Amino acid sequence: MKKLFLVLAIAALTGAAQAGQNVEGLARTCNNCHGVGGVSAGSAMPSIGGLPRDYLKRVMKQWKYDERSAITMSRIVKGFSDDEIDALADHFAKLPWVPVPQAAAAEMLAKGKETVAANCTDCHGLNGGDPDVDSPKINGQSPKYMELEMQKYRSADFKMPHRKMKKAVQETPPTDASAAARYFGAQK
Repeated sequence: MKKLFLVLAIAALTGAAQAGQNVEGLARTCNNCHGVGGVSAGSAMPSIGGLPRDYLKRVMKQWKYDERSAITMSRIVKGFSDDEIDALADHFAKLPWVPVPQAAAAEMLAKGKETVAANCTDCHGLNGGDPDVDSPKINGQSPKYMELEMQKYRSADFKMPHRKMKKAVQETPPTDASAAARYFGAQK
C-alpha cells in the first residue's frame, strides 16, 4: 500500500511539474482570444489577467466537466489536465488586472449605477473592482461580453451554475442589466 501511495504521489508531482513547465506555452494559446497578458482587445472576449486564481480554476473546471456552458471554452479545456488548468489559473491570477474602460452616455451610466447599487454590490462592489472572493473583477471589462454572459444566465439552454448570479440577472429587466454592464465597463 505504501508503494502504491508513493507511485501515485510521484505521478501527481510529475504532472504538476510538467504543467508548470508548459504553462507559458499554454498561456500563449490563450492570448489569441484573451489578449497578451490576459487583457482582451475584443469586445466579446473577457480579460482574464489578474482575476482570482480560485475563480479561474473553478470556471475552467466547470467547462471541462460540462457544468457550465461555453461554446468554445468547453471544447478547449477538455484537452487540459486538471494540473494544467491549475497552472493556467495561477499564471493568469499573478498578472495585473488592467481595466479597459469604455465610455457610455451619462444617462446610461446613471441607470447602470442605480441597477448595480440595487443588485450587484454584494458580489461585485459598486464599481466592479472590489468583488467577493467568489466573484471576478468586472470594472473595465467589455460591456458586450458582460451582456452576452447575462443572456446565458437568462437562457434555459445554457448551464450557468452560479445560482445567486442567475437569480439576480433573471430578476433584472434586460435594459437595466445592459445599463449595469455599461456602467461596470466604464469603470477604471
